[in-house]
Amino acid sequence: MKGMTTTTTRLERPPVRIRGVQRVLLDSAYALTAFPVSLAAFVVVVPVLATGAGLSVLGVGLALMTLSVLIARGFAVAERVRLRGMLGRSAPGPRYLRAREGDGVVRRVLMPLRDPQSWLDVVWSLVGLVTGTVAFSVAVAWWAAVGGGLTYWYWERFLPMDEDGVTLASLIGMGEGREPEIMLNTGFGVFALLTLPWVMRMAALTHAGLASVLLCGRAELQGQVERVQDSRDAARVAESASMRRLERDIHDGPQQRLVRLAMDLGRARRQVHNDPERAEKIIEDARRQATETVAELRSLSRGIAPPLLVDRGLAAAVEEMAQGCPVPTTVSAYVPDGLPPHVETAAYFTVAEALTNVAKHSGAGEAQVHVTMSGMGLVVEVSDDGVGGAHEGKGLGLAGLVRRIEAVEGELTVASPVGGPTLVRACIPVDRR
Repeated sequence: MKGMTTTTTRLERPPVRIRGVQRVLLDSAYALTAFPVSLAAFVVVVPVLATGAGLSVLGVGLALMTLSVLIARGFAVAERVRLRGMLGRSAPGPRYLRAREGDGVVRRVLMPLRDPQSWLDVVWSLVGLVTGTVAFSVAVAWWAAVGGGLTYWYWERFLPMDEDGVTLASLIGMGEGREPEIMLNTGFGVFALLTLPWVMRMAALTHAGLASVLLCGRAELQGQVERVQDSRDAARVAESASMRRLERDIHDGPQQRLVRLAMDLGRARRQVHNDPERAEKIIEDARRQATETVAELRSLSRGIAPPLLVDRGLAAAVEEMAQGCPVPTTVSAYVPDGLPPHVETAAYFTVAEALTNVAKHSGAGEAQVHVTMSGMGLVVEVSDDGVGGAHEGKGLGLAGLVRRIEAVEGELTVASPVGGPTLVRACIPVDRR
């Protein structure tokens, strides 16, 4: 196989999970900055929007409203950056409406006002101040409790004592004097420190939850629609390519054999009386051709809907396929029952195409097939110790396999440096509801 490594990705990978002290600090930073950012959005967007609404009967009023929408859009972009950078969320950005070529000045100016996402950005600029204030207040209060409680032993000496010696510690029965008060405040600080990760997470999610709904919900919906459209288009292309390939295989194989079979039978009929022995040889050759044609048609039918896959499942079908591969192949398949048919079919043809390439192009001495379930779905891996260099070039079938995997919203990765080894990995999402 010649060429270079090709990777096609369709599945969205989960965001990186941040834990420990870094997670607490990032949550705290997000909560503490929520108030100033949301306050800035509120004090800038609301006056401009209100002024534009008041002057909406004039052209300048609509222009001011458009300006306020664009400002809100800028704050929305900044908030998505904060979500991605501080909380590790995907936070996709939506596709805003854009003026088309040839639109007039008025239409271009008013285009942001027609975009539903623009008004969601404006709503975020208004209500984000509420959640931002809550997140900021909780973060400040808890960090103050941590800092003040754990350091109270030092700075309490600078506080004047009440003449009566009444303190919070004495009121709850811990005793009078500075020592009980130090113990009480230190206990508050320890409690605040131990609960800090959960409280900061709650404060951050209070603000981030609303931001995700208003600023990313429509983008996620757009992404789902786009993935469905891409999968549908890929399925159509894959089906069309499969039908053309089947038609070509039938034309080049069984059809030619049947034409020759008909000609041989015609010759045998003419010679059956004049030369029975020769006619018998022709008939025997025709019988052999008929047997080969049936076998080839059966092979082609397995490429459309493998009977063993339907009858006994994916693991048995992969085992049988590996046994028929000219290159020694080991199989480890751990597949649960009840997989959707389209998942099993995609996995089967992944193995079939990969082993075909191994047999024809790799020069490998052995191959391995692994089929397992993971958190991302059904994972199919086919590796060999051949010469490498696999790519989506003509004749290797990987381009068609990419389209087939795209049709089920999966991911296909081909790692094949020149000199080998080669690893073909398909991850197919499984919805078992």
